[in-house]
Amino acid sequence: MPRFKNPEEKRGFMLTTPIPRLVTSMALPSIAAMIITSLYNLADTFFVSKLGTSATGAVGVNGSIDTIIMMASSLFAAGSASYTARLLGAGRVQRAREVLSTCYFATVIMGVLVTILGFSFTDPMLRLLGANEEVLPYSREYCSYILLAVPFMTSSFVLNQNLRAEGSSLYSMIGMVTGAVLNIGLDPLFIFGLGWGVAGASAATALSKLVSWTILMTPYLRKQTVLTIKLRQFRPRWADAKDVCSMGSASFFRGGLSALAAIVLNRLASGYSTSALAAISVSNRIIMFLTSACLGFGQGFQPVAGFSWGAGRFDRVRKSYYFAQAACVAGISVISLVVFVFARQLLLLFTEGNEEMLRIGVYSLRIQCAAMPLHGGCIIVNMLCAGLGRPVSSVFLGIGRQGLFFYPLLPVMVHFFGVWGVASIQAVADVLNACMAAPIAVHVMREIIQREKEASGALPQQIAVS
Repeated sequence: MPRFKNPEEKRGFMLTTPIPRLVTSMALPSIAAMIITSLYNLADTFFVSKLGTSATGAVGVNGSIDTIIMMASSLFAAGSASYTARLLGAGRVQRAREVLSTCYFATVIMGVLVTILGFSFTDPMLRLLGANEEVLPYSREYCSYILLAVPFMTSSFVLNQNLRAEGSSLYSMIGMVTGAVLNIGLDPLFIFGLGWGVAGASAATALSKLVSWTILMTPYLRKQTVLTIKLRQFRPRWADAKDVCSMGSASFFRGGLSALAAIVLNRLASGYSTSALAAISVSNRIIMFLTSACLGFGQGFQPVAGFSWGAGRFDRVRKSYYFAQAACVAGISVISLVVFVFARQLLLLFTEGNEEMLRIGVYSLRIQCAAMPLHGGCIIVNMLCAGLGRPVSSVFLGIGRQGLFFYPLLPVMVHFFGVWGVASIQAVADVLNACMAAPIAVHVMREIIQREKEASGALPQQIAVS
């Protein structure tokens, strides 16, 4: 990713670079960052699993805390990223800076509130998330340091997404990757070397989040970005709030429903056995690794689509979507096949021969791998709608997977298939969500093609973004 001296240089890069090269250059850092972030989540699970099945279950329970934190910040992070990309594409740099500054300080305040509430209601919160009496002591240890890092985590999402929105995905990758690598290195030191146990995993994660925030903030402080963060740019406006919240609502609801789904699955699985809880939580963390690759590609594609839309370059919107869809589905199909074949070997990394955990985990992992290409395609459609400022379509796709289809089907699946229904519900929801995404994609692409035809032969126009 080249460095730019001014907004016009960056605008030229976004609007003239060949689509395959541009999307790939934007996506690769995002994919690397998302995958490595998932790897350190798996690393937590791997090292903590050496402390026993109950400790492994605690990591799954506390994973819902991370999802809730992500949900709390995604409203501002994803919404501001979509809006600033369109503003920058339209040449409205100062307005984009004000939007970012407002959203950044809002997430800092929100993070402080989450920390206070988390420490005030720790045990009730963990029981609600699915911790049984065996798992609760480990869950309590694990969340101790994590809660202290929440303000840095929430604001990091805004920094990260907006670095991508302006085309600085390399900075985003460096921040996330450094934190992830540090976490992986500190886990064994804190857990075993210092004898801190589960609390050591929590401390390693919290420290890595602080380092990641510092790195993500550095380019803004050193004025190496087009967007800036300053207190005097804090400008709450109803028009901006409406756009940010409407576009961020898809990520907000998706994150909220994902957190609720994880809580429900953990509670149902723990009702069968601690081994079932561990199996579901570990298999879902491995699947999150695959999902992260798709999300990383989508996050690289979204600013290209949004920037091109804001600049009136509909031909580039169309080409970028086709390229992103084909590349994402093909890539995730290959990865899913590998995980499908080696599912048992992967799960053996997280248990010392617990056969009940292996049976349930292998089944859950394989059935979700079979549906993963469809899920990857849905992510690209969702990113297209978000990039173009289509909140309704984006929200429907965001809530479809773990809202419209997951919850109505869950009691039926559990009634007829028991724990196997719990293990397979997500794959079934993915297939149904893909059926909903297909007509939405066709409708949006028809409009893009129509606008492209209307604009053919004319000078590029700018699209209203507020």
